[in-house]
Amino acid sequence: MAITRDDVLKALSTVTVDGGGTTLPGSGRLSQVLIDPGNRVMFSILIDPSEAERFEPVRREAEGRVLALPGVSSVLASLTAERASSAPAAGAAPRPPAGPGTPPPRQGNAQGNALPGVRHIVAVASGKGGVGKSTTACNLALALSAQGLKVGLLDADIYGPSVPKLLGLSGKPRVIEGKILEPLQAYGLKAMSIGLLIEPESAMIWRGPMVQSAITQMLRDVAWGELDVLVVDMPPGTGDAQLTMAQATPLSGAVIVSTPQDLALIDARRGVTMFRKVSVPILGVIENMATFICPNCGAASAIFGHGGARHEAERLEVPFLGEIPLTMAIRETSDAGRPVVATDPDGPQAKVYREIAEKLWGNLTGAPAGRAAPRIVIE
Repeated sequence: MAITRDDVLKALSTVTVDGGGTTLPGSGRLSQVLIDPGNRVMFSILIDPSEAERFEPVRREAEGRVLALPGVSSVLASLTAERASSAPAAGAAPRPPAGPGTPPPRQGNAQGNALPGVRHIVAVASGKGGVGKSTTACNLALALSAQGLKVGLLDADIYGPSVPKLLGLSGKPRVIEGKILEPLQAYGLKAMSIGLLIEPESAMIWRGPMVQSAITQMLRDVAWGELDVLVVDMPPGTGDAQLTMAQATPLSGAVIVSTPQDLALIDARRGVTMFRKVSVPILGVIENMATFICPNCGAASAIFGHGGARHEAERLEVPFLGEIPLTMAIRETSDAGRPVVATDPDGPQAKVYREIAEKLWGNLTGAPAGRAAPRIVIE
């Protein structure tokens, strides 16, 4: 049975957002309703960050009303704070967008933590794909965990989820309460990925708003518990999904991953610019694949050039966190689902990631991370 937008709006018209009986469609808070060929429905509700707790029951009710429609296979409903204090009062008309000369407002990172129990949310991003962002995010999360921190890893790369492969994870997350998912555990990390919720060979043919709804749901409908830091493996690029994610999530900061060559650095600059425009601090730049280490003779070759990301960080006046070599060990352990930081914690590659993690934590908090002896969990 085909589901139409009118069907969804009719169901949502039974959901009220205040004591005066203002309906969700009439409140000016409802985003565009999207329906994919599989009858999956996606929409978001615009709120101010301070309204998150009050509007969570509204979100759940809206999701339930749409899910009850005949033929609907699933619903992704999210609460979205696209701008600080930009949500209209219930029943009021939406505010017009700011003019082109208006400076960007401070985002959620300046207004407290929207995820209960999660101290910091750090985005690991890249201006383009193919620079090793996911491998870096995974090993960086493990290196932070090795310093005694409680760490989670969210795979927000909807189109190319890599975390299940990198951590050797399989199986569906368990639903523990209502629609709250229990994150999977691997090497001491709590992890969640869209790759755990779909078939391995499924193609994610989703538009930007659908991607954002999925990311928001994985953020807020997962039992992350108490975490010192949640590392988010962002989608590559600087498009609508990335921008909305940066605006709607209370990010403590962002890390930009780039390879040394000029083509990658062009896109890395765009990543820095995007986060700056939404007032997200740049915690540092990482040069990945800085040199190729020959597995036979150990010689280092700068096959992609060398030092480009360091020089770019200096030019942009952002911290440089370090260089990661291109080695057979990193590639082999990543493909095997046994990340090098966890399985060879005393090796030279793990040392590089640990040093970068120490600098990152220092930039994030102004203090070293080492609160406890290193703990590595091998599974």
